[in-house]
Amino acid sequence: MNYDIIVVGSGPGGYVTAIRASQLGLKTAIVERESLGGICLNWGCIPTKALLKSANVFEYISHAADYGITVNGATADFSGMVKRSRDVASGMSNGIQFLMKKNKIDVLKGTGIIKAGKTVAVTDEAGKTTDYLASKGVIIATGARSRELPNLPQDGEKIIGYRQAMTLATQPKKLVVVGSGAIGVEFAYFYNAIGTEVTVVEYLPNIVPVEDEDVSKQLEKSFKKAGINIMTNASVESVDTKGAGCVVTVKTAKGEEKIECDVVLSAVGIQANIENIGLEEVGIVVDKGRILVNDYYQTNIPGYYAIGDVVPGPALAHVASAEGIICVEKIAGHHPEPLNYGNIPGCTYCSPEVASVGMTEKAAKEAGYELKLENFLSQLQVKQVLLEQKMVL
Repeated sequence: MNYDIIVVGSGPGGYVTAIRASQLGLKTAIVERESLGGICLNWGCIPTKALLKSANVFEYISHAADYGITVNGATADFSGMVKRSRDVASGMSNGIQFLMKKNKIDVLKGTGIIKAGKTVAVTDEAGKTTDYLASKGVIIATGARSRELPNLPQDGEKIIGYRQAMTLATQPKKLVVVGSGAIGVEFAYFYNAIGTEVTVVEYLPNIVPVEDEDVSKQLEKSFKKAGINIMTNASVESVDTKGAGCVVTVKTAKGEEKIECDVVLSAVGIQANIENIGLEEVGIVVDKGRILVNDYYQTNIPGYYAIGDVVPGPALAHVASAEGIICVEKIAGHHPEPLNYGNIPGCTYCSPEVASVGMTEKAAKEAGYELKLENFLSQLQVKQVLLEQKMVL
């Protein structure tokens, strides 16, 4: 069957791209080998936020007395939280299925391989392969997965990635989180809030290292107050999994330290899903693990485009969606403006939550800008400052 556009991958980049293409009158198909919605809806943003909401509610209940409410015997039901998270993800995926039907987009279930001549070969679960032609273009939106370090290989049981972190059979008593980006600190907050003893190991001097240094220091202070052990300027050298649990060897400025835990969560970033999808055969250029594209997401080969986590730039759901819209509008003959990557908001949904847009103070200084800084304290911070100064409110 022939289409105008074939989108490979149905995450927030892929399905938004397909919908916009259909709205523009282009006959569209989307290829997906797992569940519609991709990692974000099934194993990333959405189910993670569902877990965080459960942790947040549990914290409210645990501190109900602060609000004049008496609650007795509240406990965290870990399996119940996991089930709710999976149900939320399933509901969202079903919602994408409805959107595909509503917008008359064909869903091609199977693994897509890119071929020459703007063709995608889709192999279904039965092993049958069918070629589909995209007359106006193939859009690669295959997303990314958890990155593995050579000295931290994931076995899915004792050393895990984000997928296993949200579907563990039992709640670990002790957890070591390696990496303090958004994934790391969100899971650190979740598990700490429901009673797990959590240690965060970060190679750089500050946690959430992409944020402003003042923000990082404040979050570290809040995490430590909540009982999370923070180790910065530290690296995991090895993990011994021979026993019942794990023994993590962490290198610090003071020397090596061994930490015992039940599970190690590797949250050291992501890796683009660009292997074995036909890029080499077609001749699409890749650099540093990402597909190179122009301002409108065209690769070096005419008729082939790429968006989202497989191209350089922030690996964020809303970025992928925006890129996809710009891409198909350009293909359809419209005149969209290129995306301004200096104006992308980012959020980390731990507690306290972190949000930012634009340059950090350090980045702005390095870029040569003359700065004017303003700092604002929240009511909670003002109260804390006054209490530390032994002043009466």
